[in-house]
Amino acid sequence: MIDVLVVEDSAFMRKVISEILEADPEIKVVANAINGLDGVKKASLLKPDVITMDIEMPTMDGIEAVKEIMKTNPTPIIMISAYTKKGAQKTIETLIAGAVDFIEKPGGPISLNIRDIKEEIIKKVKIASKANLKIAAKRKKISLDNKKKMDDSLVIIAASTGGPKILTSIFKKLPGDFPAPIVVVQHMPRTFTKAFAKRLDEKSPISVTEGKDGSLLKKCKAFIAPGDYHLEFSGDRRIKLNKKPALHGVRPSADITMNSAAENFDGNLIGVILSGMGKDGTIGVRNIRKRGGYVIAQDKGTSVVYGMPKSAIESGCVDLILPSNEIAEKLTALVKKDV
Repeated sequence: MIDVLVVEDSAFMRKVISEILEADPEIKVVANAINGLDGVKKASLLKPDVITMDIEMPTMDGIEAVKEIMKTNPTPIIMISAYTKKGAQKTIETLIAGAVDFIEKPGGPISLNIRDIKEEIIKKVKIASKANLKIAAKRKKISLDNKKKMDDSLVIIAASTGGPKILTSIFKKLPGDFPAPIVVVQHMPRTFTKAFAKRLDEKSPISVTEGKDGSLLKKCKAFIAPGDYHLEFSGDRRIKLNKKPALHGVRPSADITMNSAAENFDGNLIGVILSGMGKDGTIGVRNIRKRGGYVIAQDKGTSVVYGMPKSAIESGCVDLILPSNEIAEKLTALVKKDV
């Protein structure tokens, strides 16, 4: 049984979310909380398996509540956010603070049609209940291998559940003169990728923007694949966006981005697979390896959800498995040819 705490200031939303969850025989709502402070107290007392949390609440909002819970009583948290520009920016803050995933409220803060997404709510709660939050800050000397030195490189990073916080920690550690472009495929809806790119740009020594059709790949610059678009490449090193059918149920898909890079980028390729549910990126890293590229996968111990890295590793196409806190250093060594 999955014990869930529902944190929401609207009595109507508390009632409906609780009813949706308890309609599944594997889920039990152990309590409701009326604001973030109440949620922090009940999380500490009840030790739920998962928390669903609103963002805009009186007394203590969702951002501060997530920070406090992750500091005192780490618990998988799913944010339930209004689909607005302001809501997107605040959702990104909670993901960076440690929330594992989010759900968009259809129809605004008081969502009268939230039952339309009941299957998504139940599915994400079940995934979150298996999330790994006991992430140790492992530190060991990186063993550099004899792979060929990277020159004129392109780095493609794939991430899903748990990705925003991990990506933020990686980008903070990159040097300002990182001599390669980076493309990030983070599974996230359209409004949220723009807000996420802006937040990463504020945290990172290199420039980070949302990818646009025709954007030229440049060193010291990172591009976030926009939600609801696949990101591919032209032969002249420009980004091409399209709305081809979703792959693995997602758009953007890392497989499509990596496959396009393998076909169109004439330099060296480095693929990175981070925390996430499913297998997106596995086909892509196979093609990167066929091109003689290099592949890194996040290890199980630091992955919030070990689906995507595990699938890539099982494909036999991963060169190195690393904890998240060592990935930036390895990427820098590769592109600066310190191997």
